[in-house]
Amino acid sequence: MEEERNFTTEQVTAMLLSKLKETAESVLKKPVVDCVVSVPCFYTDAERRSVMDATQIAGLNCLRLMNETTAVALAYGIYKQDLPALEEKPRNVVFIDMGHSSYQVSVCAFNRGKLKVLATAFDTTLGGRKFDEVLVNHFCEEFGKKYKLDIKSKIRALLRLSQECEKLKKLMSANASDLPLSIECFMNDVDVSGTMNRGKFLEMCDDLLARVEPPLRSVLEQTKLKKEDIYAVEIVGGATRIPAVKEKISKFFGKELSTTLNADEAVTRGCALQCAILSPAFKVREFSITDVVPYPISLRWNSPAEDGSSDCEVFPRNHAAPFSKVLTFYRKEPFTLEAYYSFPQDLPYPDPAIAQFSVQKVTPQSDGSSSKVKVKVRVNVHGIFSVSSASLVEVHKFEENEEPMETDQNAKEEEKMQVDQEEPQVEEQQQQMPAENKAESEEMETSQTGSKDKKTDQPPQAKKAKVKTSTVDLPIENQLLWQIDREMLNLYIENEGKMIMQDKLEKERNDAKNAVEEYVYEMRDKLSGEYEKFVGEDDRNRFILKLEDTENWLYEDGEDQPKQVYIDKLAELKTLGQPIKIRFQESEERPKLFEELGKQIQQYMKVISSFKNKEDQYDHLDAADVMKVEKSTNEAMEWMNKKLNLQNKQSLTMDPIVKAKDIEAKIKELMSICSPIISKPKPKVEPPKEEQKNAEQNGPVDGQGDSPGPQAAEQGADTAVPSDSDKKLPEMDID
Repeated sequence: MEEERNFTTEQVTAMLLSKLKETAESVLKKPVVDCVVSVPCFYTDAERRSVMDATQIAGLNCLRLMNETTAVALAYGIYKQDLPALEEKPRNVVFIDMGHSSYQVSVCAFNRGKLKVLATAFDTTLGGRKFDEVLVNHFCEEFGKKYKLDIKSKIRALLRLSQECEKLKKLMSANASDLPLSIECFMNDVDVSGTMNRGKFLEMCDDLLARVEPPLRSVLEQTKLKKEDIYAVEIVGGATRIPAVKEKISKFFGKELSTTLNADEAVTRGCALQCAILSPAFKVREFSITDVVPYPISLRWNSPAEDGSSDCEVFPRNHAAPFSKVLTFYRKEPFTLEAYYSFPQDLPYPDPAIAQFSVQKVTPQSDGSSSKVKVKVRVNVHGIFSVSSASLVEVHKFEENEEPMETDQNAKEEEKMQVDQEEPQVEEQQQQMPAENKAESEEMETSQTGSKDKKTDQPPQAKKAKVKTSTVDLPIENQLLWQIDREMLNLYIENEGKMIMQDKLEKERNDAKNAVEEYVYEMRDKLSGEYEKFVGEDDRNRFILKLEDTENWLYEDGEDQPKQVYIDKLAELKTLGQPIKIRFQESEERPKLFEELGKQIQQYMKVISSFKNKEDQYDHLDAADVMKVEKSTNEAMEWMNKKLNLQNKQSLTMDPIVKAKDIEAKIKELMSICSPIISKPKPKVEPPKEEQKNAEQNGPVDGQGDSPGPQAAEQGADTAVPSDSDKKLPEMDID
């Protein structure tokens, strides 16, 4: 739009998603809203939130963000009929995905109708493009020495070399011999050429190939599985086609690699299947999916007991997801929880912070003691961490007696009720921060199961009172790092809508421009071809000159004009070209229609002749009606002969005397008058009523009125002999 704009990564991603949405809609011929989007398994919380924002900007409803390795596992497992039953030992399969830019490995356990990801490992930068870069750097150096070219200073030349190196890499996967690389007019009008073979290429890639094994070793260490526990090793992704990569993986596991999945489409198929599972519009085989948390997540908070901050790991690495946990705090005032990644060195970028969550409106109990606050933390289906809810447990004492007060078991039951029912049975983690000694405090922070016998909710009291508890939901303020705020997101959504509309208008403008260009080429070609005899010499020369002027205008002043200008220009050309086109079309259609009219006239004349010759076929027609048919047919014949004679005298360069639509109207007029008359059916012939009555009483009578013979009388009505009139009926031509 002739203006410079800055776009965020989320906006650029949304543009890609908008294009994919448009492609899907054009194929499906209906709107697309729901989708499942795959992301690398090593994406952090911030990256996942950004992808979700991008889907919103594109106008999509993302049902799930799915790890690529999990999508591959779903595409593999959902069609397997021979998976072990739920109570049997699961089948462990390793999935290896090396694509253009990253390398991911996962181990999954399969049972019938169930998939559980056990562990993932990855190298975020190892992929096909790294192998391409090795070739590009080699040829940059070689061509620099050989042809004195500084290739990296020209981006166009560098891109061309990258494309050729990628083709060469693919050829080397299938050929071990020397292969040429040649590019014509590469840079400064210089042709360049070089050679490469697989052996030399692998030597240059030694450091890259050394990075293949560590993630494989990592997943086995994380899951504590041995190589013999692995049922199959399935490889997907374009870069796994490199023979050396396959050899490294196969050698590590000591078994043949499996390639039952489509290497390029496996992730997409998995996402499509997941989308079908989540959509109510499809009936899909039941298949549950349990993913994992890729990086351990911890919480940090200010601890009044320790006069400083305390922290605890709430979701260790490879913890099941989606998952919720309920944490319990004792507080007299609002407090803040800070979520962060426990091991920053494992992240693709150095910032370990995820978000801050402020729990508001916390007040002490009526007696001034700390209130019990339950905080529910969750990793959802998208792999995004959040504090989903917080509630204040209010204790109301009303009468002293000997009944036991609320125990830890009761508290745990309350907590279980807050865990999402659709998820696996959750062991809640209690984080209690009363003003007690540090050792006991730490023990409660890290306890996953919690002993049912301990009664540590409150200090022991001399007197026991009957208590009643109630919960009050507390507001939570989120401060999400790297997250677009709602106001900015709405602005991006609005801008995306405007750009989509601008694209649509620009497409319409280009279509209008292309229509003018196409018309110029089409008419210029046909004026010296099939239209030649339908236009006079002077008119043709004038029109060709006009077409040439329009073509020159298109490449000069008309290069960038509004849509309406092109529409007007096309209309101007058509005022000259359309009469010629019509004359040509009329000359093509007119003979066929005259022939059809002639056939109709001949048909009706034949009927009239048959009627006059008193043939049985038409002897039921009325003479007045036949005269009407004859009159209409003669008029049509006279009209046709007159128009044919006039048209034959008319020059082809002039507008026709009679047009195709006139002939069509004449045919319809003739048929509307004649067809109902000549197609009138013959009346049915019925025997006289007297004969019918006799036939019912005494059997049939013959044509002479004689009584039936002895044989017929004996047979009776069941074997009646038909009368002559009955015999003639089948011979009649009844329409």
